[in-house]
Amino acid sequence: MSKDLDKLSFEEALSELEKIVRALEGGSSDLKTSIDSYERGMALKKYCDAKLKEAQGRIEKITVGDGGKVATEQIRLSE
Repeated sequence: MSKDLDKLSFEEALSELEKIVRALEGGSSDLKTSIDSYERGMALKKYCDAKLKEAQGRIEKITVGDGGKVATEQIRLSE
C-alpha cells in the first residue's frame, strides 16, 4: 500500500482493491489494520471510478457515411 494512487494504472489499482477486499472478508487482521485497509480501499475505489469515467468519455464509434466517408462519433455509455 505504499504506492501513491496517481502512479498506479487502473489495473494495478483494481488488483490492489481486490486484495484488500479478500483480506477484509477473511477477517484475520486486527482492527487498526482493517480500518487502514478499508480507507485505502475506498480511495482505490474512487480512483478506479474516476479512471472508468475518463475512459468512457474517450470512447468513439467509427461510422461509414454516404459515399464511404469514415467518421467518428462520441459514444455515451449509460451509468
